[in-house]
Amino acid sequence: MRCPYCNCDDTQVKDSRPTEDNTSIRRRRICADCGGRFTTFERVQLRELTVVKKSGRKVPFDRDKLANSISLAVRKRDVDHNRIERMVSGIVRQLESSGEAEVDAGTIGTMVMEGLKGLDEVAYVRFASVYRDFTEASDFQAVLGELSDAEDERN
Repeated sequence: MRCPYCNCDDTQVKDSRPTEDNTSIRRRRICADCGGRFTTFERVQLRELTVVKKSGRKVPFDRDKLANSISLAVRKRDVDHNRIERMVSGIVRQLESSGEAEVDAGTIGTMVMEGLKGLDEVAYVRFASVYRDFTEASDFQAVLGELSDAEDERN
């Protein structure tokens, strides 16, 4: 692992332990050259995934980009970080276990929408406004109507 401070390739692991949700390993490292200390996380990756964008362009799947977009939707909402992390891990696990090397961006967006619907309705609407490219207030009313209908069905 390359040192983030001096770019030296000679770093040593000083401590390893699983994260709280046991989905990754947290490693404390020290650089042999500059003595800098830093933390890395190791996760299981079943396969390399490629995301096919609406334009047809293909890009490597980025777990951090997924987590950041969800974090943006729940910003300033009272949502536990562990629940967000579990949601991200669940989506990644579903994508990796699908057996497909390429996944449509719309599929990921739909999975995020479903996850946010159960996590926080305000975050759901925020994400929907970007994902569905809202252009007018009636777009918001339509999504709020969907949420209201879903709530009526549950009751």
